[in-house]
Amino acid sequence: MKKKTLKLLKIALPLSLGIFLIWYSIQSATPQERQELLDNILKANPWWILLSLCLGTLSHLSRAYRWKYLLEPLGHKPRLANSFMAVMVGYLANLGIPRSGEVLRAATLSSYEKIPFEKGFGTIISERIADLIVLLAIVLLSLTIQTDILFSYFEANDINPVLSIGILLLIVSIGVLMLSFIKNSSWKIAVKIKKMASGLLEGMRSILKMKKKWPFIFHTLFIWLMYILMFYVVTFTIPETANAGLEAIMAAFVVGSFAISATNGGIGVYPLAIGAILLFYGISRQHGEAFGWIVWGTQTLLVLVLGGLSFLLLPLLNQKK
Repeated sequence: MKKKTLKLLKIALPLSLGIFLIWYSIQSATPQERQELLDNILKANPWWILLSLCLGTLSHLSRAYRWKYLLEPLGHKPRLANSFMAVMVGYLANLGIPRSGEVLRAATLSSYEKIPFEKGFGTIISERIADLIVLLAIVLLSLTIQTDILFSYFEANDINPVLSIGILLLIVSIGVLMLSFIKNSSWKIAVKIKKMASGLLEGMRSILKMKKKWPFIFHTLFIWLMYILMFYVVTFTIPETANAGLEAIMAAFVVGSFAISATNGGIGVYPLAIGAILLFYGISRQHGEAFGWIVWGTQTLLVLVLGGLSFLLLPLLNQKK
């Protein structure tokens, strides 16, 4: 009973938070601000949205194709169509139940390509490790190109950058000490963490040892390039964001990448987070949130259409299986 309640809460709480944030955003805005937000969304240039949808589709196709580089060494060669539809069905599932897509994705290939679930799921974990490395690199790049803005923010808010760096170094030192403690500890929790870390490292090593690691790395970089481009082209849908600089785009992209997992598909959180970060770059809340809603709506529409079609077509195209 407790497990069912926890599962229900994991679904209901993020969704409730997203709905509350939408309500709060609407209620806290003046009638003029709400109208301005709506006008920005309705007047968005549809051609840029269409281009964003095309770039997003390319990223999903590349992800499906990249998957074969991890499955081939295990003796499996799934059809690209099945891999692609499994990816999209997984994304669709994440809109309803956060982080359930990976499980459904592996289960889909297990059903239609006879690939053992454990092997399929293990390759997905390896993929996620590669994606995490690229995301962290993007975060680091974003911080690097915005040192002037960061120092200006520190100065405007009377924040001592030296003290901030010192606190950061202290946190890193504490983290290193904790890792050292976990490594030498026999506590049950520490043992579980060590097993998890060992699995992650093994997944990273498997990527480097694969025969076709360079094509795998190429597709990984291509996927994230398409993510950034599908985000970037939407800036041209609104005149106020069309001239946003590289710093603003990278900062908004990074914030959005983390906000998308806060609720079911980022509902409610994503537009507010984008609007909040763009305020630092002189873009009003209404224009920033409108941009966030268009990006979120474009990505969600793509998942709903392709995920829904994949859900319907998978059994039809695999009737013999």
